[in-house]
Amino acid sequence: MMDITSSSHLDSECIDPQNGVYMVHKCFYGAATPLHVQIKIWGEPHRVSCELNECQTNMELAWRSGLLSYKCVHLRSVSYCKTFLTSPSLTEESLKEMVKSKWFGQDKIKQCVNRQKLAQEENAPLSVESKIGVPPTKRFISVCEPNISYYSRLGRVMVSYDTKKNSWHCPCAKTQRSCTHKYIAKWHLFQIHPELFRKVRSTESAEEFQAAAMEESDESENYPPKDIAKVKSMVEYILMNKKLPSTIPSHLRLSSDYKEFPKHLIPDETMCYHCSDRTLLSDPVCITRKAKILTTTGIVQDISTYYKLCPFCGMVYRYQEWAYGLHNFNDHVLLELSLCLTIRNLLQVHTAVSRVVEYLEVTTGVQFPSAVTLLHGYLHFEALTDYEYEYSCVSSGDHPPVVIMDLHMKASFHLSVSDLSQPPQDFNGEVDLDMFWKALTEERIARGFFSSQKNNPFCVTPSYNFWAPWIGSKTRIANVVLNTEFEKVHKAKTAERTEITVSEDRLKDELSKQKVGVIRRLCQECGLDAKGSRTDLLLRLSEEMRSREAYDKIFEKIWAASGAWAVIMCPCGIVYSIKCNLRAESPRDFADMLLSWKHLANVVIYDFARGLSTHTNLRQPITFTPFEGRLLEPTTENIAKAKSGKLQVTLPWLTAKKQSPDADGHPITGSAEHYVLYDRFHEDNTKDPRDSLRKLRLVPQLAGKVNSQAAEQLFSKLKKNNYFMNMALPSTHVFLMRNIIHHYNVRKKRETST
Repeated sequence: MMDITSSSHLDSECIDPQNGVYMVHKCFYGAATPLHVQIKIWGEPHRVSCELNECQTNMELAWRSGLLSYKCVHLRSVSYCKTFLTSPSLTEESLKEMVKSKWFGQDKIKQCVNRQKLAQEENAPLSVESKIGVPPTKRFISVCEPNISYYSRLGRVMVSYDTKKNSWHCPCAKTQRSCTHKYIAKWHLFQIHPELFRKVRSTESAEEFQAAAMEESDESENYPPKDIAKVKSMVEYILMNKKLPSTIPSHLRLSSDYKEFPKHLIPDETMCYHCSDRTLLSDPVCITRKAKILTTTGIVQDISTYYKLCPFCGMVYRYQEWAYGLHNFNDHVLLELSLCLTIRNLLQVHTAVSRVVEYLEVTTGVQFPSAVTLLHGYLHFEALTDYEYEYSCVSSGDHPPVVIMDLHMKASFHLSVSDLSQPPQDFNGEVDLDMFWKALTEERIARGFFSSQKNNPFCVTPSYNFWAPWIGSKTRIANVVLNTEFEKVHKAKTAERTEITVSEDRLKDELSKQKVGVIRRLCQECGLDAKGSRTDLLLRLSEEMRSREAYDKIFEKIWAASGAWAVIMCPCGIVYSIKCNLRAESPRDFADMLLSWKHLANVVIYDFARGLSTHTNLRQPITFTPFEGRLLEPTTENIAKAKSGKLQVTLPWLTAKKQSPDADGHPITGSAEHYVLYDRFHEDNTKDPRDSLRKLRLVPQLAGKVNSQAAEQLFSKLKKNNYFMNMALPSTHVFLMRNIIHHYNVRKKRETST
């Protein structure tokens, strides 16, 4: 026998003496779970069979070779069998007691009794508990199976029960699915070991544990923790360890009416991750037995959720797994992953979550939780999805040589500028981008522990000193970026003011884009006649704008809406940087983002090019050079040629990198020249003749080849979201906008690649 036990330990016991069925236990040292193999010896002369395919193949090969005495290691171990197990007499009374206690339904009694009769007819034990080599936390029940199959070659099936995880396994059924073998095994354990059924920690299907699997205790009243430090630890742990993959596996992406979800959701953790000695966590404590799973086909009711507690440090762990296709929002509302993906896709086609809820209620006939709850549940899902938010283009890379900048004016949130407090005296305009967006993410996760945003201590409110743009990690120069909006409230320098104040012509251009109702109201507020055609109204306002008072009023109405989005993108239409402005737009906002880039673009296209160039060069001299960002020196001759259309300025490095790159040259072009140009639709918005040298069409490498209206095309799509985006709170608005644009970028890159 030494050859058998040299690398492993073998033991055997007879589980069905009548039919000669034995079970062999083989324990590999260091293995977490022992291997149990069934063999059968029957007939005269004795015929043998081992359920392992490998053993059967080896035995057949040996017999063909004439080695009739060959036996596999499992068969040889039968000679040393010391134990003959007996089967208990399972009674119908215990079955009825199980039904009464709602361990499973009335219809399961008939299945179990019929299977018991079949076993008696075959003179085989219905169920036998194996005890050899079994860990203290597991039970193995051999159940009679009259039909021969791949999982019951010897007429028996081995069902295992893990008392620690309270999970069942049967080779005939998938995980979390019930079968007759499991019912019989539970019947067996209920009658022989009733203590196992006092507390349930099951992840089984609904019909088996509809009752109170674990009684709610007074401890659940202490959840979530009232100590903010403990909640912060929970939020940080979830953010660090419970992220979902950016691409959800295909089998979890689609919903199904036949999908079964676990009725009891228990944290997977067994030991505390914060304690150095890996302290064992407490038994699961029930939070609620009335949780709901929201799906695209309806609502699954009466789900039990649990938490575990570290008795040493007090750390709390809740269920936050996604393997079953679920996302836990607040322990009372859980979302199926397919529903989260549906909401994501509907947001991309400008459908508000409130409309999604309305559609689901009409389709399913079931009342869903409020749209606000579903929105925050979805944002909780997005906050835990492991995105990189690259914000870069496959064509231009991380550092595009040509960029287009514009302002999405119509997107805003409710904010009173007077609510913005002044930043600290030592604030220099530098903000840690990672810290800001992490704080927004933590706010979304913490919303799962607080009933409202008002009660959420993690809420991020707009402020000058903690408000950052988003720039891709490889595009920005560092995690610390610029946000100097607080300078807008200070008196501007005279030299700067004459260059960057929004021009009257530019304001007229924006005024002409407004609806006639807005223009009429402006006329009324300025004391003008509000009757007549749209053109008449615009002419009256244009005349009135010559006075400073009227100009300021129109500017405030048209231009100074809080929350407008500054966007930098490449000509392909991929967004590289976004910033939600707290005050009226200024070239300062775009300069902050450009100066936070690792490599400044060689050509910047902006509808207020002169103002951007002047402002940026005042802050950081010689940023836009040569000629202050103009294509040529603003001589009278060059200006005349540009106006007459007889001037061309070739920039060959836009199509082929310089063979001898300039010092500090752009990594793609090799050039250190930086220009600020107007697109063709805004080049006439200025009265300065020198700006004729900022026309995009003067550059043959760009004229007709660069879609300078890419930003306007993006905004025409984004404005369809304004009806729900503009109703959101500031932090929600900002977090959702970055996420929507991320998915827009992903889809745009996919279209570009194909």
